[in-house]
Amino acid sequence: MDFTKVTEFLETQKDKGIAGCSCMIFKDDKKVYEHYTGYADIEKQTPITADTIFRIYSMTKVIVCAAALQLYERGLYNLNDPLADYMPEFKDCKVYKTMPNGVVRVVPATNQITVKDLFTMRAGITYDDASSKTGRGVIEMMKRMEEQYPKRTYTTREFAKQFASIPLAFEPGTHWNYSMCHDVLGAFIEVISGKTLGEYLKENIFEPLGMNDTAFHFGEDKLSRLATMYTPKDGGIVPFNHPWDNYGLDSVYESGGAGLMSTLSDYMKFANTLTRGGTSPEGVRIIGRKTIDLMRTNHLTEEQLKDFDWFTQLGYGYGLGVRTLIDKAAGGVNTSYGEFGWSGMAGTWMAVDPEEKLTAVYMQQRIPNLEDYIVARLRAAIYGSL
Repeated sequence: MDFTKVTEFLETQKDKGIAGCSCMIFKDDKKVYEHYTGYADIEKQTPITADTIFRIYSMTKVIVCAAALQLYERGLYNLNDPLADYMPEFKDCKVYKTMPNGVVRVVPATNQITVKDLFTMRAGITYDDASSKTGRGVIEMMKRMEEQYPKRTYTTREFAKQFASIPLAFEPGTHWNYSMCHDVLGAFIEVISGKTLGEYLKENIFEPLGMNDTAFHFGEDKLSRLATMYTPKDGGIVPFNHPWDNYGLDSVYESGGAGLMSTLSDYMKFANTLTRGGTSPEGVRIIGRKTIDLMRTNHLTEEQLKDFDWFTQLGYGYGLGVRTLIDKAAGGVNTSYGEFGWSGMAGTWMAVDPEEKLTAVYMQQRIPNLEDYIVARLRAAIYGSL
């Protein structure tokens, strides 16, 4: 294996407005590639290193879904159970429905949200997106929460309860829509486990795998290692603070969909454990092999796959919180069927390939993240090196 093509690609990222990036690849249970380039902070001339901490945003989702599946394996719930059996506030959900005359009304939902609907983004929940009535409701709800609890000092459970009062965008189980479903799933973990989401993840994933630099909140010692976020301006890039980022110890909320920070090597410990069937090289089992197979099975119908139409996901279906390759030709993808993973808003990306026994993790910090440009090219370079 020769990963020269990967290095060459990573070194060109600065020309695209990426301050710095890093990548690690495991093959056949061995680290075969590791590369760091550019800066964690341009102004301070701080280089990207193995100690750099990154906001992984939606790569949090894969960890949270794996954690929820641990509880599934313990027989504490079934995927097809109504969510209201565990979170009663979701018993009588309302939904926006367009009537034959074109008028949009709020009516009682016919379907109940199931636990699996949270995993698969089919609950009818949205993000804070002004393009829909539900999304505008989420925007207003988040504003109210921040006014009442500045710096995200509300709990994960309190936050999730608010979604039950917002009419859904569609009947649960009928469409795929990227949303805050996994934030609600994080609260579901709290209800089932009796622990906060952060406590549960620490005890059942982070500590067992030795992920000492992964958490929702850090003290100043570790926050000093957090890479600066950048965004383009006037032909260059400038530091950017996302309005919902509160990573200090004064924040309480733990976002199951986007809240974790991690290092390249820490996230690799988790991702490579998935590649290995759920058991780490040290013999620590966090999840079963057959459960991972269920996780990376496409759970969307042909109609719902039309909703999952992102450019970076061509050829992929959607499983229990992860993309999963189902059509190489449609995606022009040179990976294996069943290769799975996800990415993050700032441009982080991971791939798990049990067939090739390959794991890849990539880190950067930029919004917009240039994902449409980077992911397919990086993936092609990695697999072209085998």
